[in-house]
Amino acid sequence: MGLASTGDCQARFSAYVEELASVIGHADREGPLRDYCVGLLLPGERKSVEPMAAITAPARTAAQHQSLLHFVGESRWVDADVLTKVREVVLPAIERGGAIEAWIVDDTGFPIAYRLYLPREWAEDPARRHKARVPDETEFKTKHQIALEQIRAAREASVPSGVVLIDSGYGASTELRNGISLLALTYVAGILPQTKVWATIRKRPKAPGHRKTRKAKPQRISVKELATRLPRSAWKKISWREGSADWLCSRFARVRVSAAPHARKPRPGQSDEWLLIEWPKGEAEPTKYWLSTLPGTTSFERLIDLTKLRWRIERDYQELKQEVGLGHYEGRGWPGFHHHATLCIAAYGFLVSERETIPPSGNSSLPIFARATIPPNYRPRGAADPDRTSHP
Repeated sequence: MGLASTGDCQARFSAYVEELASVIGHADREGPLRDYCVGLLLPGERKSVEPMAAITAPARTAAQHQSLLHFVGESRWVDADVLTKVREVVLPAIERGGAIEAWIVDDTGFPIAYRLYLPREWAEDPARRHKARVPDETEFKTKHQIALEQIRAAREASVPSGVVLIDSGYGASTELRNGISLLALTYVAGILPQTKVWATIRKRPKAPGHRKTRKAKPQRISVKELATRLPRSAWKKISWREGSADWLCSRFARVRVSAAPHARKPRPGQSDEWLLIEWPKGEAEPTKYWLSTLPGTTSFERLIDLTKLRWRIERDYQELKQEVGLGHYEGRGWPGFHHHATLCIAAYGFLVSERETIPPSGNSSLPIFARATIPPNYRPRGAADPDRTSHP
């Protein structure tokens, strides 16, 4: 279904909720689903269940609170089904603005998936698991394993592919980088300064006036040391996007290398990849390093543009936290937290789909729904009674 084909914003929202409701099971869940999403989209300082109940049903706040609490914390609908439906509905709107350029993986969540990291000490503690209602099938997995699992699932679901962008917390994992390549995807992966690569460094002539350079052999070297040995001519000042005040720019170098997690020499047929280094002017040493399997024909500017796309997930995460309430869930159970995160992503997906309806001169921050009025006698649980007389 194309949301843009429906009427005004609220009509499109109703159509969107109907799409989501088709995968959550019982028909009586559609009302709480709608109200929960409305609560996430309405202006408000807190997007936890109690204040959302007050603004979505002012005349019956207590009953609404119980309804929403049950829906997010107890109902057994499947997060993956809702996220799949969100992707089906929202992706066409995104692609109308241009082809998918990147898949961005981050601690805050893959754009089309969300999975809370479960530390080993929790995964292996039956009492903790029972108290938090962690499903039996949920086992300990490293963040790298979770990320690769989500990327593989997106690949199997035929999500339009893009370059996989991962920061150094993930890119330091050779297993993850290799796994992405095995899925026939390219990546730009942040790495650590001590990461080792095989690089061919041209040696200087034997003597002044000797035109031929000495025969170069591949060396296993840290990317930091390699950066310090590059000639001045290797560095180039490049701008990548317009910032709040001026164009963002820095100094970069790139060189073809082979990853060298082990001391053995590169195996025959091992592909070269780009090593990208950022060394801003005025800094004592390079600040960032990346490995990328983008083709050797990729232009320097294009490599920088794709590498720097990671800022988008920071923006999206801030909007998810501040505008949609991702960090406002107050429950402690595993199912409820994931349900809340899924509904936040669903609400944010609708906002993303609405961007194409806002003209360039329009105000993109306008609320989709009018601000609801909270009852004058509403007081959150635990708050002091303003009419109560205090005693010394």
